[in-house]
Amino acid sequence: MALRAVGLVLSAVRLRATDHGSAPDAEPDTKLSARLAIIAAMPNRWKPNVTVAAIVEREGRFLFIEENTADGLRLNNPAGHLDPGESPMDACVREVLEETAYDFEPTALVGVYLNRFRRTRTGDDITYLRFAFTGNLGAHHAWRQLDDGIVRAVWLTPDELRSCSSRHRSPLVLQSLEDYLAGRRAPLELIHTDASVLQAPR
Repeated sequence: MALRAVGLVLSAVRLRATDHGSAPDAEPDTKLSARLAIIAAMPNRWKPNVTVAAIVEREGRFLFIEENTADGLRLNNPAGHLDPGESPMDACVREVLEETAYDFEPTALVGVYLNRFRRTRTGDDITYLRFAFTGNLGAHHAWRQLDDGIVRAVWLTPDELRSCSSRHRSPLVLQSLEDYLAGRRAPLELIHTDASVLQAPR
Protein backbone atom coordinates (compact mmCIF):
# COMPACT_ATOMS: atom_id res chain seq x y z
CA MET A 1 0.00 0.00 0.00
CA ALA A 2 2.83 2.41 0.85
CA LEU A 3 4.49 1.70 -2.52
CA ARG A 4 1.21 2.52 -4.29
CA ALA A 5 1.07 5.85 -2.47
CA VAL A 6 4.63 6.68 -3.48
CA GLY A 7 3.82 5.75 -7.07
CA LEU A 8 0.83 8.09 -7.09
CA VAL A 9 2.97 10.99 -5.85
CA LEU A 10 5.66 10.40 -8.49
CA SER A 11 3.04 10.13 -11.22
CA ALA A 12 1.45 13.39 -10.12
CA VAL A 13 4.80 15.18 -10.03
CA ARG A 14 5.68 14.00 -13.55
CA LEU A 15 2.27 15.00 -14.86
CA ARG A 16 2.44 18.49 -13.38
CA ALA A 17 5.92 19.02 -14.81
CA THR A 18 4.72 17.97 -18.27
CA ASP A 19 1.63 20.15 -18.10
CA HIS A 20 3.48 23.30 -17.04
CA GLY A 21 6.75 22.80 -18.91
CA SER A 22 8.76 23.64 -15.78
CA ALA A 23 10.56 21.97 -12.93
CA PRO A 24 8.45 19.40 -11.05
CA ASP A 25 6.39 20.74 -8.17
CA ALA A 26 6.92 18.32 -5.29
CA GLU A 27 3.67 19.38 -3.58
CA PRO A 28 0.78 17.15 -4.79
CA ASP A 29 -2.55 18.82 -5.43
CA THR A 30 -5.39 18.75 -2.91
CA LYS A 31 -7.32 16.00 -4.62
CA LEU A 32 -4.31 13.68 -4.72
CA SER A 33 -3.50 14.44 -1.08
CA ALA A 34 -7.00 13.34 -0.12
CA ARG A 35 -6.58 10.11 -2.11
CA LEU A 36 -3.27 9.38 -0.40
CA ALA A 37 -4.84 9.90 3.03
CA ILE A 38 -7.63 7.48 2.16
CA ILE A 39 -5.19 4.85 0.87
CA ALA A 40 -2.95 5.17 3.92
CA ALA A 41 -5.90 4.47 6.22
CA MET A 42 -6.67 1.17 4.48
CA PRO A 43 -4.44 -1.73 5.59
CA ASN A 44 -5.38 -4.05 2.73
CA ARG A 45 -5.74 -3.72 -1.02
CA TRP A 46 -8.78 -1.56 -1.63
CA LYS A 47 -11.83 -3.12 -3.25
CA PRO A 48 -15.37 -1.76 -3.41
CA ASN A 49 -18.28 -3.86 -2.19
CA VAL A 50 -20.57 -4.59 -5.14
CA THR A 51 -24.28 -4.20 -4.44
CA VAL A 52 -27.52 -4.09 -6.42
CA ALA A 53 -30.78 -2.20 -5.89
CA ALA A 54 -34.24 -2.10 -7.46
CA ILE A 55 -36.28 0.98 -8.37
CA VAL A 56 -39.86 -0.32 -8.56
CA GLU A 57 -42.83 1.90 -9.41
CA ARG A 58 -46.53 1.07 -9.06
CA GLU A 59 -49.22 3.69 -9.64
CA GLY A 60 -46.94 6.59 -8.73
CA ARG A 61 -45.51 4.97 -5.60
CA PHE A 62 -42.17 3.25 -5.16
CA LEU A 63 -41.18 0.11 -3.29
CA PHE A 64 -38.83 0.55 -0.32
CA ILE A 65 -37.99 -1.45 2.77
CA GLU A 66 -37.67 -0.48 6.41
CA GLU A 67 -34.75 -2.20 8.10
CA ASN A 68 -33.16 -2.23 11.52
CA THR A 69 -29.57 -0.95 11.50
CA ALA A 70 -26.96 0.13 14.05
CA ASP A 71 -28.27 3.66 13.51
CA GLY A 72 -31.92 2.73 14.04
CA LEU A 73 -34.79 2.10 11.64
CA ARG A 74 -33.81 3.15 8.11
CA LEU A 75 -35.37 3.27 4.64
CA ASN A 76 -33.64 1.63 1.71
CA ASN A 77 -34.32 0.35 -1.76
CA PRO A 78 -34.68 -3.41 -1.96
CA ALA A 79 -30.93 -3.96 -2.18
CA GLY A 80 -28.03 -6.17 -1.19
CA HIS A 81 -24.66 -7.62 -2.04
CA LEU A 82 -23.70 -9.41 -5.23
CA ASP A 83 -23.06 -13.04 -4.30
CA PRO A 84 -20.56 -15.41 -5.94
CA GLY A 85 -21.89 -17.22 -8.99
CA GLU A 86 -24.54 -14.70 -10.06
CA SER A 87 -24.90 -11.78 -12.42
CA PRO A 88 -25.91 -8.32 -11.13
CA MET A 89 -29.39 -8.81 -12.65
CA ASP A 90 -29.78 -12.20 -10.94
CA ALA A 91 -28.66 -10.65 -7.65
CA CYS A 92 -31.30 -7.94 -7.96
CA VAL A 93 -34.05 -10.49 -8.60
CA ARG A 94 -32.94 -12.45 -5.52
CA GLU A 95 -32.67 -9.41 -3.24
CA VAL A 96 -36.12 -8.08 -4.14
CA LEU A 97 -37.65 -11.47 -3.37
CA GLU A 98 -35.73 -11.90 -0.11
CA GLU A 99 -36.45 -8.40 1.20
CA THR A 100 -39.99 -7.73 -0.08
CA ALA A 101 -41.41 -11.15 -1.09
CA TYR A 102 -42.12 -9.83 -4.60
CA ASP A 103 -40.96 -11.35 -7.86
CA PHE A 104 -39.01 -8.87 -9.98
CA GLU A 105 -37.79 -8.78 -13.57
CA PRO A 106 -35.08 -6.18 -14.38
CA THR A 107 -35.66 -4.40 -17.69
CA ALA A 108 -33.14 -1.52 -17.59
CA LEU A 109 -30.15 -0.14 -15.71
CA VAL A 110 -30.90 3.19 -14.01
CA GLY A 111 -27.35 3.94 -12.90
CA VAL A 112 -24.07 2.81 -11.37
CA TYR A 113 -23.11 4.56 -8.14
CA LEU A 114 -20.16 4.89 -5.76
CA ASN A 115 -20.75 5.66 -2.10
CA ARG A 116 -18.41 5.66 0.89
CA PHE A 117 -19.70 4.77 4.34
CA ARG A 118 -18.25 4.32 7.83
CA ARG A 119 -20.00 1.66 9.89
CA THR A 120 -21.21 3.00 13.20
CA ARG A 121 -20.66 -0.23 15.11
CA THR A 122 -17.20 -1.20 13.85
CA GLY A 123 -15.79 2.00 12.34
CA ASP A 124 -15.00 0.13 9.10
CA ASP A 125 -14.46 2.45 6.13
CA ILE A 126 -16.34 0.87 3.22
CA THR A 127 -16.95 1.90 -0.38
CA TYR A 128 -19.97 0.52 -2.22
CA LEU A 129 -20.35 0.14 -5.98
CA ARG A 130 -24.10 -0.11 -6.64
CA PHE A 131 -25.97 -1.17 -9.78
CA ALA A 132 -29.56 0.14 -9.68
CA PHE A 133 -32.16 -1.51 -11.91
CA THR A 134 -35.77 -0.86 -12.75
CA GLY A 135 -38.19 -3.43 -14.07
CA ASN A 136 -41.47 -5.26 -13.77
CA LEU A 137 -43.00 -6.30 -10.47
CA GLY A 138 -44.43 -9.80 -10.32
CA ALA A 139 -46.39 -11.85 -7.83
CA HIS A 140 -46.33 -11.19 -4.09
CA HIS A 141 -45.57 -14.23 -1.94
CA ALA A 142 -47.11 -13.16 1.37
CA TRP A 143 -46.11 -16.43 3.04
CA ARG A 144 -42.38 -15.69 2.64
CA GLN A 145 -40.39 -14.57 5.68
CA LEU A 146 -38.37 -11.44 4.94
CA ASP A 147 -34.59 -11.25 5.43
CA ASP A 148 -33.19 -10.70 8.92
CA GLY A 149 -33.45 -7.05 9.90
CA ILE A 150 -36.16 -6.21 7.37
CA VAL A 151 -39.22 -4.90 9.21
CA ARG A 152 -41.56 -4.43 6.24
CA ALA A 153 -41.91 -3.33 2.63
CA VAL A 154 -43.51 0.10 2.11
CA TRP A 155 -44.81 2.07 -0.88
CA LEU A 156 -43.92 5.77 -0.89
CA THR A 157 -44.38 8.68 -3.28
CA PRO A 158 -41.27 10.65 -4.29
CA ASP A 159 -42.31 13.54 -2.04
CA GLU A 160 -42.79 11.22 0.92
CA LEU A 161 -39.28 9.85 0.40
CA ARG A 162 -37.78 13.33 0.02
CA SER A 163 -39.43 14.47 3.25
CA CYS A 164 -37.62 11.88 5.40
CA SER A 165 -34.02 12.07 4.16
CA SER A 166 -32.67 11.63 7.71
CA ARG A 167 -34.05 8.07 7.65
CA HIS A 168 -32.41 7.05 4.38
CA ARG A 169 -29.87 4.24 4.63
CA SER A 170 -27.60 6.12 2.21
CA PRO A 171 -27.73 9.10 -0.18
CA LEU A 172 -28.13 6.62 -3.04
CA VAL A 173 -31.71 5.84 -1.99
CA LEU A 174 -32.91 9.25 -3.16
CA GLN A 175 -30.30 9.74 -5.88
CA SER A 176 -31.32 6.59 -7.75
CA LEU A 177 -35.00 7.55 -7.50
CA GLU A 178 -34.30 11.02 -8.88
CA ASP A 179 -32.34 9.47 -11.75
CA TYR A 180 -35.28 7.17 -12.49
CA LEU A 181 -37.69 10.10 -12.48
CA ALA A 182 -35.35 11.96 -14.85
CA GLY A 183 -35.79 9.11 -17.34
CA ARG A 184 -32.29 7.67 -17.09
CA ARG A 185 -32.23 4.15 -18.51
CA ALA A 186 -29.54 1.99 -20.08
CA PRO A 187 -29.97 -1.43 -21.69
CA LEU A 188 -29.18 -4.49 -19.63
CA GLU A 189 -26.78 -5.57 -22.39
CA LEU A 190 -24.41 -2.91 -21.07
CA ILE A 191 -23.57 -5.36 -18.26
CA HIS A 192 -21.84 -8.54 -19.42
CA THR A 193 -21.37 -11.47 -17.06
CA ASP A 194 -18.82 -13.93 -18.42
CA ALA A 195 -19.74 -17.63 -18.27
CA SER A 196 -16.76 -18.23 -15.97
CA VAL A 197 -18.63 -16.43 -13.17
CA LEU A 198 -21.41 -19.02 -13.28
CA GLN A 199 -19.22 -22.12 -13.48
CA ALA A 200 -18.91 -24.39 -10.44
CA PRO A 201 -15.34 -24.93 -9.15
CA ARG A 202 -13.57 -27.90 -10.67
